[in-house]
Amino acid sequence: MDTIEHIDEWRETYKRWQRIHEMHGDDVGEEYPWVMNKRAPFQPLRRALPMLNLGLISSAGAYIDGTEPFDTTLADGDTSFREIPVEIEAADLRWSVRGYDPAAVERDMNAQLPLARLFEFEGNGIIGQLNPVFWSLCGFIPHAARFVRNTLPELIARVKRYEVQAALLIPASRLCHQTLALAARALEAEGVPTMMLVVEREIAERVRPPRGGYYKGQLGSVAGAPDWPEYQRRVLDEALRLLEPMDQPVIRKLVVELESTVEHERGER
Repeated sequence: MDTIEHIDEWRETYKRWQRIHEMHGDDVGEEYPWVMNKRAPFQPLRRALPMLNLGLISSAGAYIDGTEPFDTTLADGDTSFREIPVEIEAADLRWSVRGYDPAAVERDMNAQLPLARLFEFEGNGIIGQLNPVFWSLCGFIPHAARFVRNTLPELIARVKRYEVQAALLIPASRLCHQTLALAARALEAEGVPTMMLVVEREIAERVRPPRGGYYKGQLGSVAGAPDWPEYQRRVLDEALRLLEPMDQPVIRKLVVELESTVEHERGER
């Protein structure tokens, strides 16, 4: 199954859009040709959560301090990725930000890169283990076809090299939802089950990732509000537990908001 259906038509539409529209900062505008897919690949999860090696893919633009940042000036987007040890400290990370407000992730990286929460899940047996490295993208990539061609084959090879048995994908911006939905489609087609967190449902439904967990969250803190560990645990736990029972491609609504609202009103953060 194609990662982008009718990709040649999409390329032509994108070229026309490029000629006519000038992108302003972090906004592709209303006329941007979002990818539209009708079908989605699907790979059943073949082992229980407490037995699997979970990989994490983030599009918030994280990179190690002192290394080369992502290039946020490229009109078509930076299609490179970074492979970063999960044991890294927040103080050693920097962010190439495009398309989202960095305030939450600079305050608490777990709002976009929930390593602390996933280590907790590993410790209490919700997941078997967190893969030793995670993969970082700057997901503001307007040229979706170039991302599919240049990035995904190498990214999939690295994910499979680590014998990842399921991948959690966390976008940061609106355009990140397209980028990571395409990554999820490609991974699933290669036999790696995925779960993508979603706060921009319309975009995700256009691209059709195999599995999505949607809630009314905020761009820039898609893994849960900063400095609110319980909220982050609730979002991640509910989304990951959907990996096993799902038997067909679907974006399922998470039911995290009600409990979190009550918790917030009580001051329980």
